[in-house]
Amino acid sequence: MSRRLRAPLAAACCALLLSGPAAAAAVAAPPPAHTQAQRQVQGRGTLVSAEKLYTLTTQEAVVAELAGAGFAGDTVRHGVVAYRLVYRTVDVHGRPTTASGLFALPLTGERRLRAVSFAHGTGSNKNDSPSMRRADFVSAPVIAHAAAGAAAVAPDYLGMGKGPGLHPWMDIGSETTASLDMLRAARAFAPRTGHALERDVMVTGFSQGASAALGLGRALEAGDDRWFRLGALAPVSGAYDFGGTELPALLRGDVDAKSGAVYAAYTLVAFNRLHHIYDSPREVFAEGEGEDAAEIEALFDGVHTGQQLMARIPASVDELLTDRGREVLAHPTGAMAKALGKTDAVCTDWVPEAPVRLYMAAGDEQAVTANTDFCRAALHRNGVDAPVVDLGAVDHQDSRHLGSNVAATSAIVRWFGTR
Repeated sequence: MSRRLRAPLAAACCALLLSGPAAAAAVAAPPPAHTQAQRQVQGRGTLVSAEKLYTLTTQEAVVAELAGAGFAGDTVRHGVVAYRLVYRTVDVHGRPTTASGLFALPLTGERRLRAVSFAHGTGSNKNDSPSMRRADFVSAPVIAHAAAGAAAVAPDYLGMGKGPGLHPWMDIGSETTASLDMLRAARAFAPRTGHALERDVMVTGFSQGASAALGLGRALEAGDDRWFRLGALAPVSGAYDFGGTELPALLRGDVDAKSGAVYAAYTLVAFNRLHHIYDSPREVFAEGEGEDAAEIEALFDGVHTGQQLMARIPASVDELLTDRGREVLAHPTGAMAKALGKTDAVCTDWVPEAPVRLYMAAGDEQAVTANTDFCRAALHRNGVDAPVVDLGAVDHQDSRHLGSNVAATSAIVRWFGTR
């Protein structure tokens, strides 16, 4: 498979092509923090365990790690120590479960730190998660924020990292609860490192994580936590109007063909698990010679790698979908329409009081920039000025989408530093 073919999927699915466990050293977890806020959420955010993953002792070591992932080191001011936290949260039905995430801290500087929450882009394998990767594409932004002096927090999401079960992709509700509870777990663990987290949280996220970031920002401003509050919001290259803009674009062929096929498959499989869109995969996935529609579903089990998805998912939406599958995405009704209504409300159903900037790269071949236009217009109708920052020609591994995350990281670190 050519590099040109592999790179778009990396853009669409962030870390799908990455593999290999991160080295970890056990750290004794502190007792659960039985604060009033923790009791209020009945155990949500309670720390279950913590592992020290790695330490980058000098600025030079951090710069080298970031450079290895293709990220700039121009905002690095500190060495960094990184932990994996496992914490209690709730699943899509509100039932108790656990999730994991990455918590990175500067080795020097202030004891009281402002938190930065970073929500990562799409992955299918459980290892495509910040706490499972050492300074790779999915975790480099977290390291960059910590190296600039923040307490950087990154949820793996439900079903990813060390979390049980399957990942409910593009489910804003569970992305929000996992993100908020990761912040709570980080606050509980921080004193063990000699730090305390300030109330204001700077929130950012890339691709799938851009919508997750908006969901977290909305929850913080709604007072869903008694301690944390939103300081600023900086999503990057999101599919904010997933049903109304992104899905039509991939059906028209406006999105890179292979990545569009992956998005379409993931949408149908993930949404069907939660909302029962179809009875059999043969209804929505076409079968050719030697092809089995059920195999498409099986690919999204958290175990298959990005390479396996690339090899087995058809090269285009037209080859992937039956007429019924295309109709479900083109003209959603019933449970699908209701689910997409929630996904597409991240910019429309609240009025941020904290400052907002929307980052994008013109020519993005994955998250079409009409999504950003939609979000800015929706916020403007609600009286919110959300400037759009066009990052320009920022290709990374032949992908403008991937490049937007790289370029935005330094820009957002600097902007957060002025707030």
